[in-house]
Amino acid sequence: MSFIWPVMLFVLLSIPLLVVWYIRRQRRRSLLATRYGSMGILQSTTGRKLGVQRHIPSLFFLIALFILIIGSARPESVVSLPRLSGTVILAFDVSGSMAATDLKPTRMDAAKVAAQDFIKNQPPTVQIGVVAFSDGGFSAQAPTNDQGALLKAIARLSPQRGSSLANGILAALTTIAVSDGQTHFYSSSVNPSNQTPSPTATPTPVPQGTYTSAAIVLLTDGENNESPDPITTAQLAADRGIRIYTIGIGSPAGADVKIDGFSIHTQLDEAALQQISQLTGGVYYNAENEQDLRQIYGNLNTQVEIKTQKTELTSIFAGVGILVMLMGSAFSMLWFSRLP
Repeated sequence: MSFIWPVMLFVLLSIPLLVVWYIRRQRRRSLLATRYGSMGILQSTTGRKLGVQRHIPSLFFLIALFILIIGSARPESVVSLPRLSGTVILAFDVSGSMAATDLKPTRMDAAKVAAQDFIKNQPPTVQIGVVAFSDGGFSAQAPTNDQGALLKAIARLSPQRGSSLANGILAALTTIAVSDGQTHFYSSSVNPSNQTPSPTATPTPVPQGTYTSAAIVLLTDGENNESPDPITTAQLAADRGIRIYTIGIGSPAGADVKIDGFSIHTQLDEAALQQISQLTGGVYYNAENEQDLRQIYGNLNTQVEIKTQKTELTSIFAGVGILVMLMGSAFSMLWFSRLP
């Protein structure tokens, strides 16, 4: 335990002085009783000798004073608290195929409505980020508990062009790393960008789900027509213990959609999404309609975690000190009809 105002602890030096004063006062009372005879000073209302009983209220007040002085120094301690916390990254596929209508009104619209419901049901201790990807990936909203900002970020999403699952996963990993105070995530094996930032050190692989405070929810039809390989990128998440929950948007039968004047048949690639979730210790969900998608988000609620944090204990000491003082007052009023 440490103290924010440790200088207040010097006030504890007054307690021995009070003890000495109390002892001298009691000796003086005893001398007066011996010299002038019994005058009822040291007797109860029933006439019996009080003995040690007369010191109990004063002892309670002394203990209360000690506790309150400790509290005035503003003690703090590292405690383990259960709470819902962590970071959830919603990675949206905004490729052209998400305009397909096998989910009504479109795959994109159904995913956005369900995501908005998910956000509204999360506690403020959960940070939610939004990532969008097509042939590239970018952060649409940094992790925050500002529901208004999150809902606006999702509303702005619209279908674009090609689809690269790897870039979506990579953008989500970058967002998690930045929000956690780490350096910008980068891997030349999965990022064909012309930029040349210093790559982060390759982590020592950890068991699946070790990074329990973060998760990625990948909403996509699973079609991948852009490099790099999404399985390679998913392995990067697995090495960091980050689970990826994949949600298949669409139907295996698929639907036709027009992109740049061409009619293209698009269908759900469940095998790819199952492989990604299995590799990272996540779960694959299939959402063939809007209602199923809402239920899936309901099953993705974050778990209660035990977090250690430094907490100020002043209020606890103040409450205990006042309680002890009230007990001393109650004993004094009960036995002597006065306060000590």
